[in-house]
Amino acid sequence: MTTTLQPQQVLEATTPAPAPRGTRKKKKNKGGGYETRSLVSPLALRSWRGKVTYWTVLVVVVIGFTLAFVFPLYWMVTGALKSPEEIAQIPPSFFPKHFDWHVYADAWNQLQLGVFLKNTALYAGGAWLFTLAVDVTAAYALSKLRPFFGKLILALMLATLMIPPMVLLLPTYLVAKDVPLFHVSLLNTPWAIWLPAAANGFFIFLLKRFFDSIPRELLEAAEIDGASPMRILWSIVLPVSRPILGVVSILSVVTVWKDFVWPLLVLPETDKMSISVGIASLSAQMPQNVLIASLVIASLPTILVFFVFQRSIMAGLTAGSLKG
Repeated sequence: MTTTLQPQQVLEATTPAPAPRGTRKKKKNKGGGYETRSLVSPLALRSWRGKVTYWTVLVVVVIGFTLAFVFPLYWMVTGALKSPEEIAQIPPSFFPKHFDWHVYADAWNQLQLGVFLKNTALYAGGAWLFTLAVDVTAAYALSKLRPFFGKLILALMLATLMIPPMVLLLPTYLVAKDVPLFHVSLLNTPWAIWLPAAANGFFIFLLKRFFDSIPRELLEAAEIDGASPMRILWSIVLPVSRPILGVVSILSVVTVWKDFVWPLLVLPETDKMSISVGIASLSAQMPQNVLIASLVIASLPTILVFFVFQRSIMAGLTAGSLKG
């Protein structure tokens, strides 16, 4: 038996269903795939006016953001080369009249920057070691060992990030002044910098997110071979976690290097001061150009660390964010 379709039924069968409301319109390209319409169409970009507008906006935005970030560094470097009279000049000059490079040697000798840099390197290096030892093991336990109340513990750690640091300053200082149970003072010792920097909820969260992306089958194969949890952490998890370990290492070192308020409280002795506190304590006795030169020298280590490890920073921050 043959069924004859009415014209209205044929029209409904051949008409595609309307797209859901709120979706973007897509158009097939030559390769058979679909392309999404953007704010500026490809046809407009191929025109002469579209190309000029596109490149003008791109160059203006890139140059503007570059100047916004680079100009303070330029002003600091050139300010050290100016005389105190040029620094106080209004309106200020963009270029020094005479390039006096001896001001950096004066800053190094007069402000004892060698002692302060050595102290800061000691504090930053110890904080880095304690941060990796505490945060890596905590993140590994929360991610792979999954203890009881693990989610609650992680939530409490993340809740500490919502508390302003200045609120925790006084309780932390009182603990460092008289450690409970042991009744010892950590003031004027590197432990006052190392121990508070070791436990960081943000670093634990970053490491846990990365450890979650490691396949469970890889760890189960090691368990079948008789590897202990610490052996799995040392031989399997850490070698594949180099990007995120690099990010945590750089952030921990830079955080200790640029910190000012906490070292000012717990390291009052001059020979124990960090670079930021030492420069601030001697700033009233030095000319402005010598002070600015000392700031340039203090900034160089962190700037060099960023330029050397900038790829590791970007790779580590995005690693573990997607699974697949």
